[in-house]
Amino acid sequence: MPAEPRPSGIVALAGGVGGAKLAAGLQAVVGAGLTVVVNTGDDFELHGLTIWPDHDTVAYTLAGLEDREQGWGLRDETWHVMGALDRLGGETWFRLGDRDLATHLLRSGRLARGDRATEVALALQAAHGVGPQILPMSDEPVRTEVRTDDGWLTFQDYFVRLRQAPAVREIRFRGIDDARPSAEVGAAIRAAEAIVVCPSNPFVSIGPILALPGIREAIAARRAAGARVVAVSPIVAGRALKGPADRMLQSLGHDPSALGVARLYAGIADVLVVDHADTDLAAAIRSAGIEPLVADTVMTDDASRARLAATVVDASRAATTSRAAARA
Repeated sequence: MPAEPRPSGIVALAGGVGGAKLAAGLQAVVGAGLTVVVNTGDDFELHGLTIWPDHDTVAYTLAGLEDREQGWGLRDETWHVMGALDRLGGETWFRLGDRDLATHLLRSGRLARGDRATEVALALQAAHGVGPQILPMSDEPVRTEVRTDDGWLTFQDYFVRLRQAPAVREIRFRGIDDARPSAEVGAAIRAAEAIVVCPSNPFVSIGPILALPGIREAIAARRAAGARVVAVSPIVAGRALKGPADRMLQSLGHDPSALGVARLYAGIADVLVVDHADTDLAAAIRSAGIEPLVADTVMTDDASRARLAATVVDASRAATTSRAAARA
């Protein structure tokens, strides 16, 4: 059964470290009025366990448990299991900390007995004391794969094992045609006062969410009802602050800049927040069909996370007020 829906002032689409950071800022600004819809295309199976990298990064960050130096995993983690596994000749290219393993063990057991992914996610969040909802984008499995010059790779093979070295020529989401947004995700979008696209990789973090059948239509319906969509560029001065988004933009034939991001989100977002370093792109971004908003988008601490989140929330309210006035 779906979880009991609750009011969702802000719905954030997120994946990766950038998404988790802005989600933490939004939590500081709007509290439990936040729902985070997380990418599940990064999910995979290893050592008989189901691993949810994006969900766990967001959950640990909102719980204040994340390793801030790495951007992922738990703070003050130990690695005894990985050390023993290495001595036994097992796969250790994807490192799972000792306390982190408890999350994967519990999750895998519940999924194996037939619990929905959303139910498992909400239970884990409650155990960590997280107030906002963190919802997997779907209860059905979706797996991101990338094509390089050497053929197709699973996402984690590309991202972790090969350290994002190969150029990405194509991206596909295995299982996407058979997946649907969960009932909780649908309810959250229908109730949203605003939708935020976090500064996550637009291809492999936001892309799988938007590729889910029905998601774009649900966002469009919410926009038509007056809610605004505010996106934050993950590219600053032509570079991704973390991860391969800039290289993917280029290898997939897009402008590796905030303008390239604007063109990807044209027709989805009303406002694109860009860094001061990209002020000179504002006119071109406006011409692409999205209103630019220049701000400090680099999140280095709790204060900068909350400051950017407040800017995003204010932008969503200003855009909503402006649209309401235009209709009147």
